Amino acid sequence: MRRREFITLLGGVVAASPLAVRAQQPAVPVVGFVHLFSPDKVPRSWVAAFPQGLKEAGFTEGQNVAVEYHWAQGEADRYSALVADLARRQVAVIAATGGEPCPQLAEAITQTIPIVFTANGDPVQEGLVASLHHPGGNATGVTIFGAPAAAKRMQLLQDVVPNLAIIGYLTNPNNPNSKIELTAVEAAARSLGKEILILQASSESEIEAAFAKMGQQHGAALLSASDALFLTWRDKIASLAAHFRIPAIYYLREYAQAGGLMAYGNNLTEVYRLVGVYVGRILKGEKPADLPVVLSTKYELVINLKAAKALGLTIPPGVFSIADEVIE
Repeated sequence: MRRREFITLLGGVVAASPLAVRAQQPAVPVVGFVHLFSPDKVPRSWVAAFPQGLKEAGFTEGQNVAVEYHWAQGEADRYSALVADLARRQVAVIAATGGEPCPQLAEAITQTIPIVFTANGDPVQEGLVASLHHPGGNATGVTIFGAPAAAKRMQLLQDVVPNLAIIGYLTNPNNPNSKIELTAVEAAARSLGKEILILQASSESEIEAAFAKMGQQHGAALLSASDALFLTWRDKIASLAAHFRIPAIYYLREYAQAGGLMAYGNNLTEVYRLVGVYVGRILKGEKPADLPVVLSTKYELVINLKAAKALGLTIPPGVFSIADEVIE
């Protein structure tokens, strides 16, 4: 072989080597993140916490994992269609977020692709998993279990509003967990000797009507159910409560940040971080069937002092001392 031919051949081998190496590299797994609502309705801190959890599990978005974010714009049918598309493409994991009915919608589409969900109620009672410790199927996740915290919210209302006569309970009848939380609220009301007024709403106009009805009650305060739909209208709800001068307590800090009086419940930023961690563990080879459903027990109390002053309320020292955050 001539020297020039040998050099040309060698150069071709060297040039081809990087391509061969790249061809041998494993494909980057694709994760589908699906949320029931639109990005402008979801706190940014929640969505940012998801890749943080992935990173804690060893996966960095854009490097060794790809994440596709999909938003259902508040439509259940659209949510199902988005999950079905991801299932057809055989993504590695689906993060079914947004609370009920998202886990149910995702499980109805695929029983093979791993699902990590966010839930508000009891996944066992709802048939999502066989047990909390051993889910047994293709789905696991994090639940905030709204019922136990509801009784605490009612007690906080009693402490802050000393002349409380009636408690309005704003609930979404279309939420599959509404009856579970309602039962806890009714039991708490009986223990405090308070009358409870059930206000059902699943649209903006029905929320407005509920507040107008509450505005006619003397010595009334409001307890809002743990419902993702209400969260999307948190600015409107806080504004209505201020307009009708109704002391109210909610289940997430975002309500207090929007001008609501108080919020007591789970830290959803932490929930979304945990979802990211679980997705990462599944990408590493663990099975959803063996990953226990996480019961989020990290509660926080947030008080908005500006709202309290507008309502003519003084936060008792005992309540003030246990607040995790006070908004001036």
